[in-house]
Amino acid sequence: MTASPPTSAAPVKRVLVIDYSQTGQLSAVAAQIIAPLRADPAIAVHVEALRPLKPFPFPWGFFPFFDAFPESAHLRPGALAPLSLRGDEDFDLVILPYQVWFLAPSQPVTAFLQHPLAARLLAGKPVVTVIACRNMWLLAHEKLKGLLAATGARLSDNIVLTDPGPTFATFFTTPAWLVWGRKRGFWGMPDAGLDANQIAGCRRFGLALRDALREGRERLAQPMLEGLGAVRADVRLYISEKAGTRSFYLWGKLLMAAGPPGSWQRRPLLALYVLFLLALIVTVVPVSLSLQALLRPFFKGWLTKMKVQFERPSGSSTDRSPFYDD
Repeated sequence: MTASPPTSAAPVKRVLVIDYSQTGQLSAVAAQIIAPLRADPAIAVHVEALRPLKPFPFPWGFFPFFDAFPESAHLRPGALAPLSLRGDEDFDLVILPYQVWFLAPSQPVTAFLQHPLAARLLAGKPVVTVIACRNMWLLAHEKLKGLLAATGARLSDNIVLTDPGPTFATFFTTPAWLVWGRKRGFWGMPDAGLDANQIAGCRRFGLALRDALREGRERLAQPMLEGLGAVRADVRLYISEKAGTRSFYLWGKLLMAAGPPGSWQRRPLLALYVLFLLALIVTVVPVSLSLQALLRPFFKGWLTKMKVQFERPSGSSTDRSPFYDD
């Protein structure tokens, strides 16, 4: 993805898009969203590609994959290569796609939001976040909201796309894709990642943002993507996310004390943690979901409140979708 070429006429609105995608899936989602913006001569789009000084490979490899979790969980990312932005640019809207790494925002996106230029670029600006992940994103988004708040940005909208496969299957298909590059399903399980229809359907968000920019609605407090089915929160996974986040944090502390990323001292601990994580997946997650199913009638009000909270600001309603379906 590259920035749109300059035009002779001064653009009416300027949009900044932050781009980092390890597998290419998130870039494909972002491309669908910004295509209608680029097609409008009154909108100028700048895509800022994030480049870690020490790149994260794809496929990731077994130990490098798990070795990334301590710094991810503790929001201590590796440094980025210099940005093309100076910090004095003025954007009307910021689109921030991000992946979820170990129940936290990906390290490159965290590094950008902690960069000295981020506050200069984002302060007071409306931000549309875009998440593409397996299925657990609730607590990662809470962390990202904290990082955004530190820059003075305003979260205007949130778009969430999750793997359509069964939860248990994705515990195997997603790591197989990331670690070994095997996206095609195996043992009767579906392919990893988003499907083509989900990615193509993101165009509706770009069309809605184009209309909002034309009307100046990015300056208002109301979300621009309400009524487009932008977010569906599965709050049944909240307890599992809490347990996973806690384990990543505690084990991450131990691993960082053992040595820096890539050091041999981490490997025995990482191997031990993988065994612990597998035990967590086959015990805590199914038990948590089973207990919640039994107790759901007693916690219906709490679950409904949580769902509304995590689906803010854009929401899960689809009443405006017919206006933007091609």
